[in-house]
Amino acid sequence: MESKFSPTLTVITVVYNNAADIERTLLSVINQTYPHIEYVVIDGGSTDGTAGIIRKYAGQIARFISEPDGGIYDAMNKGLALATGDYVLFMNSGDEIYATDTVAAVFATAPNADIYYGETEMFDASWQSLGLRRHAIPERFHWKSFRYGMNISHQAIYIRRGIVGQYDLRYQLSSDIDWVIRAAKAANKAVNTRRIVAKYLVGGMSKKRHWQSLKERFRIFSKHYGLLPNVFNHIAIAFRLAVYYIKYGKTND
Repeated sequence: MESKFSPTLTVITVVYNNAADIERTLLSVINQTYPHIEYVVIDGGSTDGTAGIIRKYAGQIARFISEPDGGIYDAMNKGLALATGDYVLFMNSGDEIYATDTVAAVFATAPNADIYYGETEMFDASWQSLGLRRHAIPERFHWKSFRYGMNISHQAIYIRRGIVGQYDLRYQLSSDIDWVIRAAKAANKAVNTRRIVAKYLVGGMSKKRHWQSLKERFRIFSKHYGLLPNVFNHIAIAFRLAVYYIKYGKTND
């Protein structure tokens, strides 16, 4: 029987000078079979033709802004300010919703959850699959689930808009972790969809500025979980990473 639970999902895409990848992302949202999608696109004032590509699909985008911003999380906050849907999902340039029926399948999993989440398949710059992330998603998700690392991708988590706040702009590379943890603290029901829901293009600023990203993550985890527990958790993380690297010779996130 078809689910009667049909909330509106606001999908937010932020982009800056990514003409090579933006169309894939746009089409993965626009081609969804689920009818109740509000699409918001925030461009940081691109100069490489990105905005022109986006305007090709203006009739299928609810809100489009192209102007300079203060960075990725400032752009995401602009998207949140424009969102009117029951749930929000960030699908940034270069990433994709996994399949055309993914959103419909997510909401058919169970009604009225505060959070829906799933797996992510990783892709390289040539759009060749690298397999699933190293961190398997938790069977049950709650706000302490990230204490050993972010085991749900930002692109793979649908959150009820009423429980999300703004991104903390003090963090330049890892504010998404803090944002999800804060939302999870406010959530009463999280549903594991038990499916791959997103495709993720590896790279980005958190990879290029890896040490800054790690330091921000440590601060965020210490804030939420406590300094001493976080130190012990990071020892466990380092041990697991070493074992994984020895076994597989790679460390896909």
